[in-house]
Amino acid sequence: MKKQIIVSIVALSTLLLLFWFGKTSTDTKVEAKLTEKKSESFSIQSFIDSKRNNVSAELSKSIASYEKLLAENSTKEAKIQSLTTLANLYKDSLSFPEAYLYYTSSAAKLDNSEKNLTFAAQLFLSQLRGEQDELKLDWETGEAISLFEKALMLNPDNDDLKIGLAGCYIFGKGRNGDPQQTMKGIQELLGVVRKDSTNMKAQLLLGIGGYVSGQHDKAISRLLKVVEAQPENVEAIAFLADTYAAKGEKAEAVKWYKISKRLVNDDHYSKEVDDRITELEK
Repeated sequence: MKKQIIVSIVALSTLLLLFWFGKTSTDTKVEAKLTEKKSESFSIQSFIDSKRNNVSAELSKSIASYEKLLAENSTKEAKIQSLTTLANLYKDSLSFPEAYLYYTSSAAKLDNSEKNLTFAAQLFLSQLRGEQDELKLDWETGEAISLFEKALMLNPDNDDLKIGLAGCYIFGKGRNGDPQQTMKGIQELLGVVRKDSTNMKAQLLLGIGGYVSGQHDKAISRLLKVVEAQPENVEAIAFLADTYAAKGEKAEAVKWYKISKRLVNDDHYSKEVDDRITELEK
């Protein structure tokens, strides 16, 4: 399981290249892309309804009964219980992450406790980091931002919440074609490291944000700082390799790709790295 998680994280670094949009200044292509997206949106309810067509009659009946309870319940506690039950039903019986996230988020917002808001926000952040569907990514990012902001209203000094919020901008809206959102995340992180320069979570995200926004030198400086403090941080090493590759420093990129390959020690990942090195050395 640990290797699978690591491979998934490192694969994100490669995925970011597919969403590459250059410098932080918004060009006409990005503006056109964002304008086009305004006419589209992801409807979680429509998505859930479409998936319901493929479930068994018995399971569909069970879901409908809980939805009826949700509609009829008048107390907050009862509604939260129904939402939580629906969330777990979609997770355990249908392996349907979008619905699980939706109902977990709805329950957390209704409960409005820092603990549950943070839990739901982190679930969304984990999901959106690997999301490749742009419309889903936009929905997931909006939900995650809302949850982190609500949690921060309850605990404004929580740096982990600020880092999570910054991650939403960098991995979500920034990666989805809006470089100004990446910079918004970077500004959030700078506030954290000004207070505590040893916060490696923030330093790592600053490095990733620099990579995403095309600020390669700044990204390398941050990522090297993380690797110095945490020599086996595979995510930092993978992004460091990709940043050197994007900058055109092929020898350094190959060096760090090979280090990541040794640390991950997975045949599939090793092949991906070898393919990347071969492309660099052409």
